This record gives sequence, structure tokens and C-alpha cells, in this order.
Amino acid sequence: MWYDTRHRRALARDITYWKIETGFLYISFITDAYSRKIVGYHLANSLLTSETIQALQMAILNLSENLENNSRLIHHSDRGTQYFSNEYVKLLQANNIEISMTENGDPLENAIAERINGIIKEEYLNDYKVEGIETAKGLLDTVVKLYNNERPHMSIGNLTPNQVHQNNIKTEKLWKNYYIKSPIIVKL
Repeated sequence: MWYDTRHRRALARDITYWKIETGFLYISFITDAYSRKIVGYHLANSLLTSETIQALQMAILNLSENLENNSRLIHHSDRGTQYFSNEYVKLLQANNIEISMTENGDPLENAIAERINGIIKEEYLNDYKVEGIETAKGLLDTVVKLYNNERPHMSIGNLTPNQVHQNNIKTEKLWKNYYIKSPIIVKL
């Protein structure tokens, strides 16, 4: 688990695309891995680092109490080029946030972030026809609020992300993982 009693919290980070009527937009999400709360997000027309930094800045602002109390944060992401940029790394370092990255291209190595992408798109965004970025931003704001405040998760005891995040509740998952990763066997 990415959270322990020494107050280490992991931030799961990813970018996903959103197909709207006029093309594609890109959503940067930063999620508290323990509570599943989206603590930072940003919608943009591009994958530029400057766009993804805005989600990080929002997360830092939302987690400022953790940073002030010397809680250790870990930023976990895939190996996207945005996360290697000098500006992005400097912002993490300036806020004493440790950097963690996936080793391979396996989505299971960033499962929480991938799951959030799927929930937001499949359960919310894909049901709407949106024509422009301004309308999309308003809808995304509403969706993130609904997700954080109204959607229970079996992985956090059927509580909402905000309930767990605000109260730092110890939870238990209510589901069983039947996925068994089998070793690769090469027959010669």
C-alpha cells in the first residue's frame, strides 16, 4: 500500500484524452492514492508540460496542509515526458515531494491513476456531447465534484473519496482481486 502510519501519501498521476465533438482534449489528473480523491486536475488542448503543471499546482495547493505538517508525499506517474521536464521536477523538489515512476509500460504499475481515468470517462464524461473547451471545463469541474463527494468506492469501504480524505479514515477494500500475474515462460 502507498500509505503508511508515518504519514506518507502517494499521488497517482496520469493524463488521459477526452473526445469531444470538435476533436480531442487532454485531462491531467492527480489523485490521492489512499483516499482516491482527485486533488488536482487540468483540461487542455495539448499535452504540453505547462498544461500538466497546472494540475500539479492545484494538487500542491489542495495538499498544502500535508506539506506544512511535514507529511511526506510521493508523486507516482508513468514515464511521460512531461514528468521528466526540468520545470515539473523542480516544482516537485521545491515542495519536498518524492518522485516515483513506473518501470515498464504496464498500466498495472499505475493502476489507481488508470482506474480514475476510466471511471471519469466511462461513468461521467462519455455521456455528454461537448463542443468546446470552455463547456468541457465546466462539465469537468462538476464531474470531479460529483466523483469526490458522491461516488462510493469498494476499495475504500464504500465511502466517498472526500469522506476518507477529510477524516483520514482507515478503510478496507470490499472486493477480492482474482487477477494472478503469471510468470513468462519461454519454451525453446
